[in-house]
Amino acid sequence: MQLNFKKVGEGEPLIILHGLFGSLDNWMSLAKKLGENFEVYIVDARNHGQSPHSEEFNYDVMADDLYEFILFHNIIDPIVLGHSMGGKTAMQFAMNYPNKLTKLIVADIAPKSYPVHHTAIIDGMLALNLEIVNTRKAADQELSKHLNDVSTRQFLLKNLYWIEKEKLAWRFNLPVIKRDIEIIGKGLENIQAFEKPTLFIRGEKSNYITLNDFESIKRIFTNTQIQTLDSGHWVHAEKPTEFFNLLSTFLTEE
Repeated sequence: MQLNFKKVGEGEPLIILHGLFGSLDNWMSLAKKLGENFEVYIVDARNHGQSPHSEEFNYDVMADDLYEFILFHNIIDPIVLGHSMGGKTAMQFAMNYPNKLTKLIVADIAPKSYPVHHTAIIDGMLALNLEIVNTRKAADQELSKHLNDVSTRQFLLKNLYWIEKEKLAWRFNLPVIKRDIEIIGKGLENIQAFEKPTLFIRGEKSNYITLNDFESIKRIFTNTQIQTLDSGHWVHAEKPTEFFNLLSTFLTEE
């Protein structure tokens, strides 16, 4: 699958993978900043952004997508950074293709299984009748009946686009995401020790990586450090300066 991407800067290659319901645009500001020293690729996952839709949606195929992306663009020894679903994809890629990356960065996700907790979000989006709802304001009003959190709604509504005049559609493949949401919650497969430098960045106010997860993380990722920011799950958006500083330190370490 040929994934949609944008490239910024020159230097050592760095690939960034977004999370569930996200897109590469969520990472553009950070990519531009990193692009001052790195050749940064921000990539839309399958069934997200402007990448193709597919009936297959699991971490093995997304790891394979990344492998094909690296081969197609002749990217040599990249650093891979992923947040949430993108972090799981990055970890699975490191398990399946350990010799195809030099460093791994995982933002606020552990290699474990998670219970399904996106049901309200998915049902709220599916409840939007886009045959009738034809403005972003109207979409926000309808979605507010299912989701109280304004920032989450704004994040989701970024994925609406005009397919024709006064006709909105979701960029992501919502039916497949709903069908396979339990798969996206699963832990890593093909687990083996990954010995290359790895950085986990967790949000202290998030429950995605708890102190109880440290042991299992360090058992799999044997050359890892875990850093904590005073943030929720969207560590890169809530604490952009601190997140960038942690990246910069890790990326320049020998």
